[in-house]
Amino acid sequence: MDLRGAFRASLRALRAHPLRSALTMIGLTVGVFAVIAAVTAVEVVASYFERSLAVLGPSVVEVQVDGGTEDRERPPLFTYRQVRRLEARTRLPLQISVEVFVDRGAARFRDRATEPNVLLLGSDAEYPSNYGFTLAAGRSFSRSEVRSGRAVALLGAAVAETLFPSVDPIGREVRFQGLRLQVVGVLSERGSFLGFGQDNRIVVPLPALLDRYGRPPTLSSLTVRARSPARVPTAIDNVVGHLRVIRGLRPGEEQDFRVRTAEARRERIESFTQALAAGGAGVGLIALLAAGIGVMNIMLVSVTERTREIGVRKAVGARRAHILLQFLLEAALLCQAGGLLGVALGVVFGNGVALYFDLQMAVPWEWALGAVGTMFAAALVFGGYPAYRAARVDPIESLRHP
Repeated sequence: MDLRGAFRASLRALRAHPLRSALTMIGLTVGVFAVIAAVTAVEVVASYFERSLAVLGPSVVEVQVDGGTEDRERPPLFTYRQVRRLEARTRLPLQISVEVFVDRGAARFRDRATEPNVLLLGSDAEYPSNYGFTLAAGRSFSRSEVRSGRAVALLGAAVAETLFPSVDPIGREVRFQGLRLQVVGVLSERGSFLGFGQDNRIVVPLPALLDRYGRPPTLSSLTVRARSPARVPTAIDNVVGHLRVIRGLRPGEEQDFRVRTAEARRERIESFTQALAAGGAGVGLIALLAAGIGVMNIMLVSVTERTREIGVRKAVGARRAHILLQFLLEAALLCQAGGLLGVALGVVFGNGVALYFDLQMAVPWEWALGAVGTMFAAALVFGGYPAYRAARVDPIESLRHP
């Protein structure tokens, strides 16, 4: 029997018991689906974070207050005064910026209004470049506008589109919770992540908000941008040294803040996504093991049921290799069909995360090819013993089998 004949015979055998074949294949499909769906969803999220880091650029570092430990309470947050002192003390040409959530509500222009989900943020002249925005129109704040607390604003893309669908917003006045703000710029569109829109924001010089919203805010973090990635280490040393003095830390005293570079953030994200992928893959592999044992069991049942058929074929000249090949092909067809279906469903389901949260879709080709290879190995491992049993059937004894 040639390979084509063995393939046709294997298909006939599987079609003879469609329900049994389908149930066996479903177990394999579930295992592969669990792996591919988890990995696809993780790749979608990881891709978003990678693009976010790329937007910030390698020249931006984040300075965060230490989270504390069981033995030590969390240290005090940064104050706005400390940030301004740091800005004045640093000798290198650094851009230091903060982002402070102040309020949430609806923005209005004449008879048009947004939904009440617009964020009012306080910041400074370096906000767009330090937080990865470009300007779609207009300009950013000037430093004199920030120092004087002038009521000017940068609109997020969604806010500008809602309030000014056919009018140039630059120079217009918008209202937010009683504040009157003159629009000087419109931020580029950033999209949304995990259901949170990043374009529903209005950014105002922080000093302009202090009188209305009370005392200067405390901050858990600030960003620092160096002129180039090559100057980041020097910038870090400069900022750390001045912040220790500003926060009153003595020589040798443990630092109560930490600096995160773009590379450190990338490594943290990679370790997190790898852990998620490994967890999903582990669950899937357990399901695959259970499904593989099911394949072996079904194939052994099939050998027992077809003992007389095997004996007849051997009596008319079929060799052991022919019988072995046919049963291995049956196992391979079951495994590959289940595997391919699991890959397809896993990619579709995993990218459902991308569609739901409006992210870029991903296809984990390496994992998909690995799943196909794993299914081939599963056919050899779990179908090998039943095929060997079938090939070793004694034709004389098998003809006596009912």
